Amino acid sequence: MIQGFKDFISRGNAIDLAVGVIIGGAFSTIITALVEKVINPLIGALVGKPNFDNWGEFTLGTGANQAVVQPGVVLTALVNFLLVALALYFFLVVPMNKLAARRAGSGEDEEEAPETSDETRLLTEIRDLLAGSGTNAPTASEAPRH
Repeated sequence: MIQGFKDFISRGNAIDLAVGVIIGGAFSTIITALVEKVINPLIGALVGKPNFDNWGEFTLGTGANQAVVQPGVVLTALVNFLLVALALYFFLVVPMNKLAARRAGSGEDEEEAPETSDETRLLTEIRDLLAGSGTNAPTASEAPRH
């Protein structure tokens, strides 16, 4: 069991995962600040307020047994999630994809077509033979059965 753990740690997957979590935490604060301090105020300026917490709010019970139900909190969380995903996509994923495409731009023209497997070549040959034979192709009743 200890050897398995040593193998797991030495493979590098754990290190890559740890680095990803740490970098993700760092980007999380940047994206959260962008959403809370830039995007949400812009939405608030357009529609009044960037918070739907009180939307659909209702009260159940009376007196000491009173409970406030706020389905709008779920809507606010959903909107915030979508805004974070949108900000992450446009401010991190798109620029990184453009950078990767720019770096690979010189090698893009020289790139070869991927090698086809033996099965794919065989199926292509069978398709071409059947297409070329026209009506001479065996029907399902004439095909040999195994």
